[in-house]
Amino acid sequence: MGLTMELEESLWARGCTCVAGVDEVGRGPLAGPVVAAAVVLNRASIPEGLNDSKKLTAKRRDLLTPLLRQSAQVGLGVASVEEIDALNILQASLLAMRRAVADLPVVPDHLLIDGNRLPVDLPCPATPVVSGDGRSPSIAAASIVAKTWRDNVMKEAATQFPGYGWETNAGYPTKCHKSALRDLGVTPYHRRSFAPVRDILWQAKNTSD
Repeated sequence: MGLTMELEESLWARGCTCVAGVDEVGRGPLAGPVVAAAVVLNRASIPEGLNDSKKLTAKRRDLLTPLLRQSAQVGLGVASVEEIDALNILQASLLAMRRAVADLPVVPDHLLIDGNRLPVDLPCPATPVVSGDGRSPSIAAASIVAKTWRDNVMKEAATQFPGYGWETNAGYPTKCHKSALRDLGVTPYHRRSFAPVRDILWQAKNTSD
């Protein structure tokens, strides 16, 4: 199917002049928050090269993010590690999305939300779009902004807790990260509800008992 303006154009044709794409990043990591972005593209100034953030290099994302912040309207939403552990990762992701929409400087006419689930209590109608970051430029833009912001959060966290490789793995369960988790232990950035972290805590508790 690929990235086209088809979804946006169909909404514009129905009179929805303000359409926001929404996406989250960080559902899979063992550490760090889940981050969502909502982006309303400026139809007259859409940066070239938008795509699913996972298909772009970090350098390309870093180039596109300031362009989007200059030309588009952007909202960011975060759900903390504590919220992830309390709610579960799905509900925390939906919460981050809702916060990103609320952070927009405008109330959109319609939302295009990546995935097959919609957050509750949205301020306007919304459409779930499976694999939306590869279909809608608005959602792709949101994925780029969210990933760039979250990667920077994890690089900063890596300076506080070196050894886990967060500056390159962004908290995902790489071999290096899992090895460091065993050797260095659990940090405040780790999601205690995720099995690899929970298992280490359980082992540590039973070793000390």
